[in-house]
Amino acid sequence: MIKGAQLTEQTGMAVYVCNQHSPWQRGLNENINGLLRQYLPRGADLSTYTQEQLDEIAWSLNTRPRKSLEFRSPVAVYNELLPNMELAKYTTKHTIVVGS
Repeated sequence: MIKGAQLTEQTGMAVYVCNQHSPWQRGLNENINGLLRQYLPRGADLSTYTQEQLDEIAWSLNTRPRKSLEFRSPVAVYNELLPNMELAKYTTKHTIVVGS
């Protein structure tokens, strides 16, 4: 298993590794989990959903405005960034959050 320091060294990307059982260290992740629970209850068997249903859930979440994005939706932010993206910008300046 690659550790955070190894990943940083190998990729040049900053990595923050969250501690186990510390949801406050993964605020946005926990928020997304809560949003998903509105559609998929904990322990839900995803094989009972069609791909179309899962795509609808994803679209609903990706078009929902978020406080963390200044009340813009993830799709809107992505579409704003897309024309300006250059691969070189994102090969060394990512931060990856690894949770458990």
